[in-house]
Amino acid sequence: MYPNESLPIKSWAEDDRPREKLVLKGKVALSDAELLAILLGSGSRNETAVDLAKRILKHTGDNLIELSKLSISDLMKFKGIGQAKAITIIAALELGRRRREAEALDRKIISSSSDAYEILQKEVSDKPYEEFWVLLLNRSNKVLRKVCIGEGGMSGTVVDPKKIFKIAIENNAACIILCHNHPSGNLKPSDSDIKLTKKIKEAGNNLDISVLDHVIIGDEKYYSFADEGIL
Repeated sequence: MYPNESLPIKSWAEDDRPREKLVLKGKVALSDAELLAILLGSGSRNETAVDLAKRILKHTGDNLIELSKLSISDLMKFKGIGQAKAITIIAALELGRRRREAEALDRKIISSSSDAYEILQKEVSDKPYEEFWVLLLNRSNKVLRKVCIGEGGMSGTVVDPKKIFKIAIENNAACIILCHNHPSGNLKPSDSDIKLTKKIKEAGNNLDISVLDHVIIGDEKYYSFADEGIL
């Protein structure tokens, strides 16, 4: 039984509200009815979204596969379900079906500076202004994501280390590779490049996120801090 079932969801204890419960305890802590209630958003004057979700699920034998077979018109037969809510349910279930069919990404493993260059050069090599990118890697050095951290002008860009590590932590990255381009084609790192790299590396050490390299790209060539032994 759900607590306070006769009361609107807003009146429930925060831990018992589906959205708040997902934030506090994670998605696996929610029942099918609670997850469906989040999609519904609201119930009616006499029924909470969770009650409505439970009623719909009961009709399908609490089986999500059977639920996925219902059409828009089938769903709209339930009091409290309009076209918009019916479409939302169908779209969510279709995403779940496609997720099951999708193949896991073949994540590239970074084993050298040239691997990082191959991934990032197409992002920055032809840009007329500087961009700063970060490759996020897991503990096996497989690429999780590549993220543009900042854009600048012809001779520089502002980079906030806090933003880099916020994104790294959000993506559960174990290590990162820094990258930016020099539109001039001159690959030699500036004093500010070196200072910034050291600052980010020190911050990473404190957070247990390793900075493996900083790659500077220009004119179809690159400079690697790790290869040059200055990281």
